[in-house]
Amino acid sequence: MTKHLRTLSAALLLGGTLLGSCTSTQTGSEAADLVVYNGNVYTVNENFDKAEAFAVKDGKILAVGTSEEIRGMYTAAEELDAEGKTIYPGFIDAHAHFYSYGLSLQSADLVGTESFEEVVQKVTEQREKFPAAEWIIGRGWDQNDWPVKEFPTKDTLDLLFPDTPVLLTRIDGHAALANQKALDLAGVTPQTKMVGGLVEVENGKMTGILVDNAIDRVSSKIPAPTEEESREALKIAEANTFAVGLTTVDDAGLDKATVDLIDDMHQKGELQMRVYAMLTPSQENQDHYFKNGPYKTDRLNVRSFKIYSDGALGSRGASLLKPYADKHNHYGFLLASEQEFCDIAAKLNEHGFQMNTHAIGDSANRLLLDIYGEVLGGENDKRWRIEHSQIINPGDMAKFGKYNIIPSVQPTHATSDMYWAGDRLGKERIKHAYPFKELLDQNGYLALGTDFPVESINPFYTFHSAVARQDAKSWPEGGFQMENALSREEALRGMTIWAAKSNFEELEKGSIEPGKFADFILVDRDLMTVEPTQIRDTQVLRTYLNGKLVFKK
Repeated sequence: MTKHLRTLSAALLLGGTLLGSCTSTQTGSEAADLVVYNGNVYTVNENFDKAEAFAVKDGKILAVGTSEEIRGMYTAAEELDAEGKTIYPGFIDAHAHFYSYGLSLQSADLVGTESFEEVVQKVTEQREKFPAAEWIIGRGWDQNDWPVKEFPTKDTLDLLFPDTPVLLTRIDGHAALANQKALDLAGVTPQTKMVGGLVEVENGKMTGILVDNAIDRVSSKIPAPTEEESREALKIAEANTFAVGLTTVDDAGLDKATVDLIDDMHQKGELQMRVYAMLTPSQENQDHYFKNGPYKTDRLNVRSFKIYSDGALGSRGASLLKPYADKHNHYGFLLASEQEFCDIAAKLNEHGFQMNTHAIGDSANRLLLDIYGEVLGGENDKRWRIEHSQIINPGDMAKFGKYNIIPSVQPTHATSDMYWAGDRLGKERIKHAYPFKELLDQNGYLALGTDFPVESINPFYTFHSAVARQDAKSWPEGGFQMENALSREEALRGMTIWAAKSNFEELEKGSIEPGKFADFILVDRDLMTVEPTQIRDTQVLRTYLNGKLVFKK
């Protein structure tokens, strides 16, 4: 239960500039830059206190209290009358692909397609829109949403685009469909083999389906975006994410060039979004960051590496302890050898970097939990994370608490996968999938994200999926495996202060408290009290970063 904050806390701090909505008329004795009052403010502090008002100076929260207290003590150049609307700390997406999302907006959007025929139609429209493009790129199809729930083949693409390479990536990024031209350019044949990847072959011929590491063989041939295209992608991604209330994004898998570009745009004022960067384990990244160590500014934090241990459940690439229920004698696979995972874990520990590993299947989770445990050695504050933590064998669950490993989960994965996940796992194993509440109980906190563009960028979908465990149509009745639903307070903490903690940033963001960045949002309804059916329709009215208005509806 929340309590109303009645005691005033004040601290003069340094920071940036800001904007408000109207000129001040009050006569407080101390100067502030912005006073927000008459609000339903969820501070998300330790006690989950509520307040009515707060003051901002130099980009940071100066004081929090009642409207009477704050307006009586502070004179501000700008004021914002919240008119009773709800205010939350700015949302933090603990697992996303911010840069890739921006780039994806420049390609064919295949999300929500209801058949392969619709995919072909959208790809054809994309070609007509950009006739000079060297490649046709698309992302977002999911065969589980189609009448025929089987992987498509390349035959139609070969007929329509015999001279233009095509690569259409599945929504989870762990499978793709390539046409023959793309396969030829990459030198992929029916005999091509690799660790952690699969070129699908039927009757001696390639179907065009590539799984996990096989995708890289083709995607590596796509010309890299120009610097201008990259800058534009980041700007578009920022505008869209500010509009849904995000003020920090954890970008899972960046190379040094993109990190440097983000930093340059930050320094020049071209990009405002705060980014927690997870580096790819490329040799260039290892050489540079192991030599120079983590890198931190107010808007960019580079202190973690993103590792992939297995694929996705939808493409049957997730590594399972027992065979898939719907594919005889198929276990999925790891994307590297056990020794390689051990080696990178030792290196990251030695050089002081956080290890954040994608692990979907129960076999992959077991392996990585054990490797983490061997390296971490028991209780610690290194905050290594398992990204997704999707299927956990009951015998492995306690390892999260034993080694202080953070589950970084995406609630919308549960509500996207629930229609077919039982087919993959069977009646018993599905009970141990998407176990958010049980994972929360291990350390007392967990981080929530979306994994966009795999899922929608909208964090209100995350909240709804976490607490109601239902889709947009309120299916299934009563929710999906509700024993693992989160409370509303837990969901909000997971999207704010707990996500900040998973990034080592809980002292500077994630709650509305004196001394922290003035990152907050004003929304049109109260997530703590509104009917579950209305959660997904929540609208952000304003988003503030450093006390500065960066989005207004």
